[in-house]
Amino acid sequence: MLDRPSVVRPPHATRLIVLVGCLSAFGPLSIDMYLPGFPRIEHAFHTSQPPVQLTLTACIVGLALGQIVAGPLSDARGRRGPLMAGLGLYGLASLLCAIAPSVWLLVVLRLGQGLAGAVGLVIANALVRDAWGGLGAARVFSLTLLVRSAAPIVAPVIGGAVLSFTSWRGIFVVLAATGFALLGAVALLLPETHPHERRRPGGVRDTTRTFRRLLRTRAFMGYAASQGFVFGTMFAYIAGSPFVLEKIYGLSPGEFSLAFAVNAGGIMATGQLNGFLVGRVGARRLLRVGLALSAAGTLGLLTVVVTGAPGLWLFLPPLFVTAAAMGLIIPNAAALALQDEGTVAGSASALIGVLQYAPAALAAPLVGIAGVSAYPMAIIMAVLSCTAGLLFVTLAPWKHRRTPELAHA
Repeated sequence: MLDRPSVVRPPHATRLIVLVGCLSAFGPLSIDMYLPGFPRIEHAFHTSQPPVQLTLTACIVGLALGQIVAGPLSDARGRRGPLMAGLGLYGLASLLCAIAPSVWLLVVLRLGQGLAGAVGLVIANALVRDAWGGLGAARVFSLTLLVRSAAPIVAPVIGGAVLSFTSWRGIFVVLAATGFALLGAVALLLPETHPHERRRPGGVRDTTRTFRRLLRTRAFMGYAASQGFVFGTMFAYIAGSPFVLEKIYGLSPGEFSLAFAVNAGGIMATGQLNGFLVGRVGARRLLRVGLALSAAGTLGLLTVVVTGAPGLWLFLPPLFVTAAAMGLIIPNAAALALQDEGTVAGSASALIGVLQYAPAALAAPLVGIAGVSAYPMAIIMAVLSCTAGLLFVTLAPWKHRRTPELAHA
């Protein structure tokens, strides 16, 4: 028998959606806010570019690994306690980043910041599964996608504004204040969504058993892995597009920001369209459309690059299609993957998170292996998006019998 999620009614529903949206922004804020400060960090520590970039990689690795611990812990202890602990540690780690005396210590502290920030990411997904499930979860994931899509645009702008009146260290002070503010909001406003009767005993053995079962569950892996590879596609785009659009196509930083904002707007638009259509069309069908659009967009982008077709206006449309497809993929893949995992929603969310950030961590550095060239970015994006579609077709080819509302063929 399928788990029945908790029933959340206004004003708690609205309050929970806002909190989940804020928690979902942890990854983009931690990754993107300090990017404008890279040259200043390099200058402050009298170092080169690679060690500074390693601080970014360390945070991504922390965001991936931290979810492995936070997810099972929240299944055993409830959501509030681990979430508050993670937010407190995130604020502390951010303050320590602000006073780091060397770039190598900053790398270590960024790893810790990512580990703590991962708690917010994984528990945000678990909260949605606890409170809604099914169609409700798909709709709420579509709403929170607004925040996830806007955060990568807003975060560097905030970082640049902070740099206008203080040093790069001030950015980490802002991140610390964000963590502590969310800690207060959770303490005052968040009800426990995972009651005692639904909790599972903790321990390494139980966690390992749960992960093994999830890894052997074809449908879960089909949805989670396809989402992860598409997420890697977007990180390849994020890491490679500044060099390609500015150095090859000659866009100014302002023009690049505009192009980036248009693509993010496409994600936000399709995410909201998904929330409107999911009850009518079904999450599985919309996911299939999103994966097809992603593959078509990246293959179109690769064609433009390989054929050497001139003009920015041939390059940008397939890039927009690829980005916009995310709005149909992320919320539906997450809802479908979590639909039958109510008692282990934290562990399942953790595994989804690892499958998201692992391809991203690999894709980001690879896009620059050929220097200033569009080939690596286009090839990696096409391979990842087509692999996502293949995983969906082979691992999750049938609709789920237990939740037909989500899984229209």
